[in-house]
Amino acid sequence: MEMTFAWMAWTTPIAIFFTGIVLMLAGMTVWELRSPTVERKGFLPMRTTRGDRLFIGLLTAAYINLAWVAFTEMNQWFAAGLGFLALVVIMAKA
Repeated sequence: MEMTFAWMAWTTPIAIFFTGIVLMLAGMTVWELRSPTVERKGFLPMRTTRGDRLFIGLLTAAYINLAWVAFTEMNQWFAAGLGFLALVVIMAKA
């Protein structure tokens, strides 16, 4: 049985998005092995680890992109940039 991916619209932004997630997960794994994480309290109302902040940041970026699609007709690259900025702020300050 041949497996095809014709059902998936593999555009450049989608490929970049999934490649970025894979690279982040690989980087976080190496970082965790070299320097084990310590929980900390930032602006979020709970103590979090690096992995927690990455997960929360990725969810935030996803919701930003979904809201962008729902409420604007503007280029999706703006939402991607805004989502990336949110991820960086959450990773650094949360």
